[in-house]
Amino acid sequence: MTQRPRIRTTALLIMPLVTAVGGCSWLVPLIFIGEHKEKVPAEFDKLNGQKTAVVVWADQETLFDYPHVRMELSMHISDKMWSAMKNVQLVDSRRIEDYIQKNVDTTIDPADVGREFDCDMVVYVELLDFQIRDREAPDFVRGRIDAAVSVYDLNADPDEARRYELDDVETIYPERQMMLFNDTNAIIVRKETYEKFAETVARKFHKYEQEM
Repeated sequence: MTQRPRIRTTALLIMPLVTAVGGCSWLVPLIFIGEHKEKVPAEFDKLNGQKTAVVVWADQETLFDYPHVRMELSMHISDKMWSAMKNVQLVDSRRIEDYIQKNVDTTIDPADVGREFDCDMVVYVELLDFQIRDREAPDFVRGRIDAAVSVYDLNADPDEARRYELDDVETIYPERQMMLFNDTNAIIVRKETYEKFAETVARKFHKYEQEM
């Protein structure tokens, strides 16, 4: 009979304490406090120290609306790679585009482009879908770039793999809500789509951290 009042009294003393500190972060386990990132390894880690060309392919329909898209995306990808991989040697995207323009009547072989510039590796980005203005809602803009990515090793022995297929890249900006079409928004969406796409491609070749 004497235990119940004591238990009740103890409970009454604890409840105000819990109420008072319920919103305080120091009751949360330390593992949930602060930023948490995970290390992601490179999908392909053999570009360091190698002379590399970033070659972008686009179909004629895309080139009709965006004639400089090959060079623009190659430059963006190269810039992201250079920022994260100090030992990679990248061929100037303008030189690559000039070579492709001069050989426009022939089928462009990524390996041939690489050999033209004495490269060890070629990063080949094949655009599967490219849009800035939403096709289903022409009054809005939403960038989308889907691409297949592969690497050609020009120094591989005959009995070794010379072409490595990497995971496809799918980029959408903005992801959730389209933006009303006007000149300013079209420029913003195109810029941000390029940046996001280039970052995703470049990350295939170096380790990085991402939010968990």
